[in-house]
Amino acid sequence: MSDSWDDYAGDWDRDKDVILYSEEAFKSLSNIIQLNGLNILDFGCGTGLLTEKMAPHANRVVALDTSLKMLKVLVDKNLPNVTVIPRPLSEELVAENELLQSKFDLIVASSVCSFLTDYESVLSLIKSLLVPGGTFVQWDWLTLEKGLDFGLTEEIIDAAFKKAGFSSSFITQSFSLSSSRGSMPVLMGVAKNI
Repeated sequence: MSDSWDDYAGDWDRDKDVILYSEEAFKSLSNIIQLNGLNILDFGCGTGLLTEKMAPHANRVVALDTSLKMLKVLVDKNLPNVTVIPRPLSEELVAENELLQSKFDLIVASSVCSFLTDYESVLSLIKSLLVPGGTFVQWDWLTLEKGLDFGLTEEIIDAAFKKAGFSSSFITQSFSLSSSRGSMPVLMGVAKNI
């Protein structure tokens, strides 16, 4: 496996599992929140498979990712209300970028949080970018053991939400994908900035 997401950019939107993951994430998102007219941040947007599903409903989508090649695929989709930011999320970026200073109604992170080196700190920053009553939704592979290379447990997500100061949250197994290694469940964590 490559260390760089850039290496996956060319084939990402043709991968059946990646497409199915984004479709299932969007379906589960649509079941819990009305997207019409929302200002949305897609944190770790990749090539924008989820972004392009949300964009027709949203007022605007800010798509943030560190992979320039993944973002190039998204930019080439020419979505009129989508703006990309090719940087990692940080307090410095928020301080210097007007797009991030105007708060969001919804922030999503699809298969991102388990890859963060400091998940809890990033969640605190994400919470600060939400309007009062705003929602954060994440999807990550379920792991039953702490310390594996990818995936999160319900307990890790719950503890991180509490530490970040979210007032209301729930975590559920949103969907599963089947592979040669068996069924791989995906957790959806939803937190409200109340």
